[in-house]
Amino acid sequence: MHNAPSPSDQERFIAVLREDRIFGELPSPLLERLAARMQLRQVPGGSAVYAEGDASDSFVFVISGALRCWRRGARGELLLYNELHPGQSVGELSMIMEQRRAQHVTALRDATIAVLSREAFEDLLRDYPLPLSRSLVRAVAERLRGADGEGEKRRMSQSFLLLPLEDSEAARQAVQALAQDLVLALRCLGTAMALSAGRDAEHLSVDGQELGLSRLADLDDGHDFLVYAGEAGRPDWTRLAFRHADQLILVGMDGGEARPTPLELGLREEPGWNLKRQHLVLLHAPAAARPDELERWRQDRLLERTYPIRRGHAGDAGRLARFLTSRAIGLVLGGGGARGFAHLGVLRAFEEQGLPVDLIGGNSMGALIGAQLALGSSLDEILSQTRRFAAGGERLTLPLVSLVGGQRVQRDLQALFGELRIEQLWRPYFAAACNLSRGQTEVLDQGPLWQAVLASNSPAGLFPPVLRDGELLVDGAILDNVPVAAMRARLGTPLERRRGNGTVLAIDVDQREDLRADARLDRLGPGARLRSLGSAQAPRAPGIADILYAAGHIGGATQRPRTLAQADVFLSPDVREFALMAYQRAEEIAERGYRHALEQQHLWQPLIPARPTAP
Repeated sequence: MHNAPSPSDQERFIAVLREDRIFGELPSPLLERLAARMQLRQVPGGSAVYAEGDASDSFVFVISGALRCWRRGARGELLLYNELHPGQSVGELSMIMEQRRAQHVTALRDATIAVLSREAFEDLLRDYPLPLSRSLVRAVAERLRGADGEGEKRRMSQSFLLLPLEDSEAARQAVQALAQDLVLALRCLGTAMALSAGRDAEHLSVDGQELGLSRLADLDDGHDFLVYAGEAGRPDWTRLAFRHADQLILVGMDGGEARPTPLELGLREEPGWNLKRQHLVLLHAPAAARPDELERWRQDRLLERTYPIRRGHAGDAGRLARFLTSRAIGLVLGGGGARGFAHLGVLRAFEEQGLPVDLIGGNSMGALIGAQLALGSSLDEILSQTRRFAAGGERLTLPLVSLVGGQRVQRDLQALFGELRIEQLWRPYFAAACNLSRGQTEVLDQGPLWQAVLASNSPAGLFPPVLRDGELLVDGAILDNVPVAAMRARLGTPLERRRGNGTVLAIDVDQREDLRADARLDRLGPGARLRSLGSAQAPRAPGIADILYAAGHIGGATQRPRTLAQADVFLSPDVREFALMAYQRAEEIAERGYRHALEQQHLWQPLIPARPTAP
């Protein structure tokens, strides 16, 4: 139902647009005319605003709540597009071009929208052609390039429902505690508050204080984030919270039953269930060594991500908060032999300054260091373990497949990581390899951890390829030594049709060397190489290891401009003076990386979370 705006409604509409970085620049007379011509509409969560194929005779501004754009693909699959928050608009492009609606628009949660008819728009356009056209063009341009349109001025409130998957007092208390941990983490990003069930259906509880449900709109307006703690024993409250939530966080208990509960099955029948971003948190004991197996919890659920969380662990809660708000930080570590110890120096600078890392990916030496980091090893442990691993040596073999056999490297990686699978890490991790059989980069984010690291550390020709289902995997540097594109994809929301969110922080330690033979040589053969090794005065003659390394990294070198463009922060410590096999100089190389990170801290310090705001 449409209603003419009251004076207070008009004031609220103007206030919302004033905070928007696009429409906030409209002159005051135009904003006032817009507010007067708008028709207000209350839209319950899950209800349609527009349907694909409808005639385009109006467009809307979001005043409160949130809308979701979506459609069905050619095979009937659900395709999720933009979320629209207060101050944003939708429908203007199709109305201006007189085209039918290209997608569905549905209320993600209870929303208030302001509808501007074609007639009212054309009247305003006649009186204010330049400012109105400029604002609409900017809004459309941002949407087409996938920008969220979140400026410094606009507060885009977000709300989350923690939905317990177990009906027990222990589960209720665990969800309440998680809500408090998540709120504390969200307060590093803005104002946040946890809400739980009140004494009856007409009340809610905030920090033990009973408030009437009529205060809910004020709480939403006054905070950047609201966290609703659902209760299996209070389905009335949980359904109300569902209608007001943008995202759903299903909460399971380590070792618990993974099958859907009656409460979850009931909510699945509510309008808009599939339009909300859905996650699953699996709660573990504070001192749990490894996460429980997560695959069984994914069955029959449309989950964006799963998060193993240790109760009371601030780092885990902070990581969850950053993923939920599209602020996760993905760290990419490139390959480079012993030069990779520079990664540890950069990481020490991050650790000292409090910069968190939420996802880890790497290639070659970066994959080895990143795997230990994801495992929870300290930087000192990683340095000593990696140096000990590199000192093991490798035997030459009959060169039918490779120059060395690779058995020692495989044995030591198995000893280092055991039978641990990548899915059992607290933080998401992947290793990059090159699939010679398919001619493409292979991202290894499942299966035995040792095997993924081995594949990423098997230079073609020097080590035998790692076999997986008959396909040959080798060091990923052939195509991409610093796998930023893979990280960018993993930062995105898989169900939403948009570019990856969050921040990609890449470290490249593979400076290109001048691979040349002495100009006095007319042929590069065994004799010239042996003389070069035996005397410093002999003409320089690169050996097979130099040639294979250069050949194996040439693809990564050509990718460097693209890597630079795709990374949000790119660090490249100058470690050219250190030989690729200079493992005995690990501390020096790490120190070089540390000094470089401090010199470039202006690039990454803005990523450090702020201190929590007051409640």
